[in-house]
Amino acid sequence: MQLDDFNFELPSELIARYPLARRSDSRLLCLLADNLIHRQFSSVVDALQAGDLLIFNDTKVIPARLLGVKTTGGQVEVLVERILDEEHILAQVRSSKPLRPGSSLQLAQNQTVEVVDKQNQFYKLRYANKDCSILEMIEAIGQIPLPPYMQRTPDESDQDRYQTIYAKHKGSVAAPTAGLHFDDEVMEKLRAKKVEMGYLTLHIGAGTFAPVRVENIFEHKMHAEYLDISAELCAKIHAARASGRRVIAVGTTSLRALETAAQHGSVQPYRGETSIFIYPGYEFKSADVLITNLHLPKSTLLMLVCAFGGYERVMRAYREAVREGYRFYSYGDAMWVECLHKANNRL
Repeated sequence: MQLDDFNFELPSELIARYPLARRSDSRLLCLLADNLIHRQFSSVVDALQAGDLLIFNDTKVIPARLLGVKTTGGQVEVLVERILDEEHILAQVRSSKPLRPGSSLQLAQNQTVEVVDKQNQFYKLRYANKDCSILEMIEAIGQIPLPPYMQRTPDESDQDRYQTIYAKHKGSVAAPTAGLHFDDEVMEKLRAKKVEMGYLTLHIGAGTFAPVRVENIFEHKMHAEYLDISAELCAKIHAARASGRRVIAVGTTSLRALETAAQHGSVQPYRGETSIFIYPGYEFKSADVLITNLHLPKSTLLMLVCAFGGYERVMRAYREAVREGYRFYSYGDAMWVECLHKANNRL
């Protein structure tokens, strides 16, 4: 398939630059076997059944954007990709000229990091301070790294709203946005309905915003991200499968993590990196339903959703979403997508 196969016209006014007042007030476009149904996200409670297994990504966004200067005085912007250990990070660095190993960057509050080396498009940076870790330094001086398409600086509300209510493990530079729709009221109703919940961790890197630059999508290389799937979650998945209950992945990150851990047929405990690239033709092993946001044209996230729900069905749904004025991207509306091979027209 070609990159242009995943293009669609998206008016700029449909890009959600701010969240709604209430998380669950967003809309929910439901893609079933042959039908499109328009709902409010709060109705996801009605769509789920007792015994369904919802799987969330409990990663927590860190304030990964750091501003500073080089020793020459030139300004730099550091966007953390991944925390490697107590002293080191991988990061994208915007600078007028490439950085040299051994050079230093002066950040806010007189914090200094050293350039260790360059690894592809990322720099390895070191923060040597016996009093605190590099994560503690980032949390003290960093900014929430809102996606570039929002075209604004973060405000106080983003500290809360660009984070899921169940975020736990620090390490992402972008939110697992499908989870942003779940508020305390929805979660309480799901528990009361006996919907089962499980959690995995996939730390989303800045590469999630990187555009696909090749026309032949098979030539695209995904960035690597760290994930952790526990034996406890695997046991929940296997029990659900054995009893014929549905597995619902909340977000493309959850689905990518599950598919990484299911490469040998069933989901197994996994801790390490994934660079799995999912596009139409892929056969899914882990989930029956995907809850996801509405994604960018020509993005790998849209390709994954097309693989899951069927290319023609998903692209038709996206055109309908545009006609109906749905809000797109991180702070936008959501979709309920049944797997193409398991869709049954019931909601």
